[in-house]
Amino acid sequence: MGREWLLSVLIIALGGLSTQALAWLPGTDEPHADAHARERACWYTLWQPVVPMLLIAAGLCGWALTQPDPVPDRLEPWGLYGAWLPFALIFGRASLRAVWALLRSPAECGIATVGFLQPQVVFSPFLAKGLEDRVIRAALGHEAAHARHRDPVRIWLAQLVTDLQWPWPAAARRLDRWMEALELARDDEARAGGIEGADLAAAVLATVRFLGRAAPPWGGIERAHARLVGDSQALQERVSRLLTPLPAASNGRHRPCLRPAIAVLLMAAALLAATGLGIVYGERLVQPLLALTL
Repeated sequence: MGREWLLSVLIIALGGLSTQALAWLPGTDEPHADAHARERACWYTLWQPVVPMLLIAAGLCGWALTQPDPVPDRLEPWGLYGAWLPFALIFGRASLRAVWALLRSPAECGIATVGFLQPQVVFSPFLAKGLEDRVIRAALGHEAAHARHRDPVRIWLAQLVTDLQWPWPAAARRLDRWMEALELARDDEARAGGIEGADLAAAVLATVRFLGRAAPPWGGIERAHARLVGDSQALQERVSRLLTPLPAASNGRHRPCLRPAIAVLLMAAALLAATGLGIVYGERLVQPLLALTL
């Protein structure tokens, strides 16, 4: 069997199994006084079910580095395909949705941040003409915060990670919690930059009314870009929060979150370690696995 094909089958089968086994976990939504800390905690929770899959993939890649191509003295592991096919369909579905999100044109959203390499704010002139200048500045300040953090890319990755955990509803709830926390964090960043909360609340409500008139009858607002509003419950919480004074920074009573740069370095180190373990011990683990599926 070809080395790369066998590697792909093993990654999808074992990685998909580990992801599905963890996708049903509800996760934690620890309250944070600081919206930025809450957003970061929800972001990490979103990724937790797929971390084992990434480590498994790294270990299998390390194992593949020690194998010739084609892999000798192996029969076709037909039994492995029985475990591979369901996860391959989930991977294929997630991949198609991710590609479609890249290719499609943004839905009518009133105001949103779009673009991966160079995020930019799009503002419907039909919405803008009905708003006061200070409300427009508030909406633009919020979207500028999305652009600074490259949130369109993060939202695309979050949707991809969630699709890999389909069909578990807990995964969709983790995505919704993160999206809600993301909006609150960008609100606070805009307000810290001088935007009035009442003006931003007015922009949110105006956008809701605009979308209520402009939404197509066959579907709702899509989540392919950073946008101004969420569902009704999140909207109510958000507007109420905007009409109160800007919350003080976290007082440290919650468990602190890792800084993104540290989290990336730790994950990179874990992937390198998994690759090394795969080089050294991979054959001892893969051989018995394939023997069970012959």
